[in-house]
Amino acid sequence: MRLGVDFGTTRIVVSAVDRGNYPVVSFVAPTGEALEWFPALAAVRDGELSFGWKAWRAQEDPAATVVRSLKRHLPESGPLTRVEIGGTAIAMIDLLTGLCSALRESIAGASSVTPGADEPIQVMLGVPANANGNQRFLTVEAFRRAGFEVLGLLNEPSAASIEYGHGVREKGPRQRDLVLIYDLGGGTFDVSLVEMDENRHEVLASEGIPALGGDDFDEILAGMALAAAGIATAGLTQAEWFRLLEECRMKKEALHPNTRRVTVDLDQVREGWAPAGVPAADFYAQCQPLVDETMHAVRDLIGGREPEIEAVYVAGGASELPLVSRALRERYGRRVRRSPYTRSATAIGLAIQADSQAGYLLRERFTRNFGVWREEDAGHTAVFDPLFLKGTPLPSAGEDPVMVIRRYRAVHDIGHFRYLECSHATADRRPAGEVMLWDEIRFPFDPALRDAGDLHGLEVHRMDWSDPPEIQEAYSVDSGGAVTVAISNLQAGYERTYRLGRWSAPAEPLVPARKKRVRRAAAPGN
Repeated sequence: MRLGVDFGTTRIVVSAVDRGNYPVVSFVAPTGEALEWFPALAAVRDGELSFGWKAWRAQEDPAATVVRSLKRHLPESGPLTRVEIGGTAIAMIDLLTGLCSALRESIAGASSVTPGADEPIQVMLGVPANANGNQRFLTVEAFRRAGFEVLGLLNEPSAASIEYGHGVREKGPRQRDLVLIYDLGGGTFDVSLVEMDENRHEVLASEGIPALGGDDFDEILAGMALAAAGIATAGLTQAEWFRLLEECRMKKEALHPNTRRVTVDLDQVREGWAPAGVPAADFYAQCQPLVDETMHAVRDLIGGREPEIEAVYVAGGASELPLVSRALRERYGRRVRRSPYTRSATAIGLAIQADSQAGYLLRERFTRNFGVWREEDAGHTAVFDPLFLKGTPLPSAGEDPVMVIRRYRAVHDIGHFRYLECSHATADRRPAGEVMLWDEIRFPFDPALRDAGDLHGLEVHRMDWSDPPEIQEAYSVDSGGAVTVAISNLQAGYERTYRLGRWSAPAEPLVPARKKRVRRAAAPGN
């Protein structure tokens, strides 16, 4: 069985490959309803974890702590990063694996698809275009640990472009079109510029805002409802806050252009509380700055190519907010095309990509600069060596990885490598914009240390070699953007291979906050 899985911030949406069709999978909710999504929730009660629908039911339990939007914490997490839920610290990778395992159980036993007992479940996974390498690793690793066979990883707006090309775009021979994919989901915003012909899609550029989406609209409405009722936010328990956000999400999703007033049923939050009314115009005014941020990102991405754009394709559940449609149509007019499957376009596109018979070829690009700090001037300064520049084409599935080689003569006994990703780089080779620091690795340049295990406790010494060893770093990146490096001492004939990622745990666990947004950083010179 092959599936496309859109691992969303608030909802997981799954689409199946079925003989040239790509139906959205429905799940049996605790109420008995068939819903086309699975809750991306975790809960803790007395130290015991639950996920998915079990965590959904736990919202009624005042002794349980329910956490939504775990995906928003992935950019700052590593496999050993701990998350504090209800006073219990749990490794992020364990949380994600538990959630993926619950999803697999529901697919097998409580969904509209019925895999055989021994049939492998193969998945094509989606990640935000702005996702760093560590977030990509965590997503793949959690699904693999949960028993899925991962076919590949695709940026979410790229998947939406495949759904557009398959079901919306006019068929038949034609010149290549330039399409802008505007994808506003529950927790992230992505925009990609895609050049496409009948079956070939090439992503020319992507931008994103890692923590902007429907969650923020929900929190704005929640705050306004409490203010209208004269209730202090601090007076709510975690369970009440969760129920309030769910009530606001449902009311937000029911909005239409003629809505004049939003009524939030606070009795759903705490029994006996009266409903609170919020004028729709006031709600939109509070949301406008967030929508403006997405429009700024779009303009930064396309630059002077706006006249060339054939269509602006809109996907993502949060894009259903009438304010978003109005902003896009004011800017792009009749070129705006909304997906008929706004909340499931990404999952459908992923399923099409997973279908070996569909015949789509997609070429992605690096969405960030990836590199390493190197010492210059006898160690007095450090410069950023960008190994893979933003915009570097990634290989298509099945192609050989993209390689970068560095060779030099060692001057130290231990190589100290400090990797990072950044959204922009300055002219003098310094990271700028959003910078994500990675863990450090150490490699024994000195053959006397070749069999040493952990080198992190050893001091690095400058060596006075008459014949310094020649060192090679061979970097490779696959179609999903995962980077591996093989570092070799060519003279002594030994090497070590590293899958690059953020492997150490921070000293303190992450504590999911009620509000957590990272504003988009401007490009240098903007």
